[in-house]
Amino acid sequence: MTAKIHPTAIVSETARLGQDVEIGPFCIVDGDVDLGNNVRLISHVTISGYTKIGDETVVYPHASLGHPPQDFKYKGEETWLKIGARNTIREYVTMHPGTGVGRKETVVGDDGFFMVGAHVAHDCVVGDKVVLSNHAVLGGYTIVEDQVILGGYTGVVQFCRIGRQSFVNAMSLLTKDVIPYGAAGGNHAHLEGLNLVGLKRRGYSRSAIKELRTAYRLMFAEEGSFNERLEDVSGLYADNSAVMEIVEFIRAEPGRSICMPHG
Repeated sequence: MTAKIHPTAIVSETARLGQDVEIGPFCIVDGDVDLGNNVRLISHVTISGYTKIGDETVVYPHASLGHPPQDFKYKGEETWLKIGARNTIREYVTMHPGTGVGRKETVVGDDGFFMVGAHVAHDCVVGDKVVLSNHAVLGGYTIVEDQVILGGYTGVVQFCRIGRQSFVNAMSLLTKDVIPYGAAGGNHAHLEGLNLVGLKRRGYSRSAIKELRTAYRLMFAEEGSFNERLEDVSGLYADNSAVMEIVEFIRAEPGRSICMPHG
């Protein structure tokens, strides 16, 4: 089956359409756009620039994808927005391509859920199975790892890293990095503990969660310096992949601040 295009839609001759693409009423697809197989644009969607959208992604009314980034340094250079497969992109979502002085691309993984009004800024990297709740916004250069959930109206300042399987409460302002498996919230956001609900939902055993909690308490205890505690945890839990994922996340960007628990 070839693409199904509503007569009110406008599709550029330069666009590349996969099998069984559906483009609904009043959509506009221009520029160097590549839509994968079974992509559906419900209605009133605008897609522009150098934008690639993976198979089976569904885009709802008034979403805007691939238009120039909101960055004064962008001068019209060729940069990309690459969206993976099986994403759900709800109404009024905006996603922008990269910039020439940045990564030159914004990358969104597979199986994400981007709720009404969510925003992915230029040069972001978003992993698989990420949820951005209503009006959650990512500043430029943000890295969001796999299976992260951001609550509604959460704001993330540019360059932040949000570790795998972490959770950020609604209406938070995130100005520092969040460790993998962490739970953060507040304005400004602080670390509230581990994402225990997420760990249980994803099948972590009781013993695995207990060991992770013990390592977390040691890592964020009051005794000694943080670097000393990090070394202690690294030695004690060298065989625990989840604990070491947290350790390596912190070590990967030693100059950056991470969300810490309240004293």
